[in-house]
Amino acid sequence: MEDKMLTEGIVHRSLSTGEGAGGRGLWWLGQSGYLLQWNGKRVLLDPYLSDSLTKKYAATDKPHTRIGEMVVKPELLKNISIVTSSHNHTDHLDAETLMPILQNNSGIKFVIPEANRIFVADRVKCKNDFPIGLNDGQSVTIDDFTFHGIPAKHNEIDRDEKGNCKYMGYVIVFGPYKIYHSGDTLWFDGMVDLLKPFNVDVALLPINGNKPDRKVAGNLDCKEAAELAKAINAKMVIPCHYDLFEFNTADVNEFVMEAEKINQPYKVLKGGERYSF
Repeated sequence: MEDKMLTEGIVHRSLSTGEGAGGRGLWWLGQSGYLLQWNGKRVLLDPYLSDSLTKKYAATDKPHTRIGEMVVKPELLKNISIVTSSHNHTDHLDAETLMPILQNNSGIKFVIPEANRIFVADRVKCKNDFPIGLNDGQSVTIDDFTFHGIPAKHNEIDRDEKGNCKYMGYVIVFGPYKIYHSGDTLWFDGMVDLLKPFNVDVALLPINGNKPDRKVAGNLDCKEAAELAKAINAKMVIPCHYDLFEFNTADVNEFVMEAEKINQPYKVLKGGERYSF
């Protein structure tokens, strides 16, 4: 019990402030949320750290019953340089998560799809010109990190009247590494050709699948996630977007089976667990 408490304490300090974590790592925060740390800089990718959806849908025919524990409270996250949102769905753009993070981290930058600027500013109560907007084919460098915009199909590649993508993924380049965080997406024509030139080290891909009876937009399934990682020559794939809501999850063991079947390297993380580069 003492060893378990010590381990949990180190994990908690690592997530909250970076203490005891060394210079680099990637932590899974649940759903599609990750904390990336590199050379003392910390980046949050699509964090969802509240029960806002559980409360919102409690009395509906689509209850968001939580089955995964919250790994850290958003107000405890400090020393964050950058936070991202890939699209406007609440598990990727949650006011209860983002507002305390934006308030508690002076100088933080917020990367979003340009198409969503007005919606984002209204939801998190920030100035319209505060977020840094990207479209597919565009990139921006902040501190030691370069973000490349990649379109996402959820369930369509949806654009605003100016042609800006409403659903996006990001290839994040830092030091010698490249991470692809897909956001929510299905496989689409040209996807492999877009991603292959990046020589991705780690692909963070959803596995919950696309089932219309859930009444929500879908994602890659276990087989597709493994095969996409293989197709883009990703050196490692880490599955996400499962084991948070009872109605919209997948069996990660199926993903493991599919990845092993095609010899695609993978890593399955538990909530709050760290992947070291």
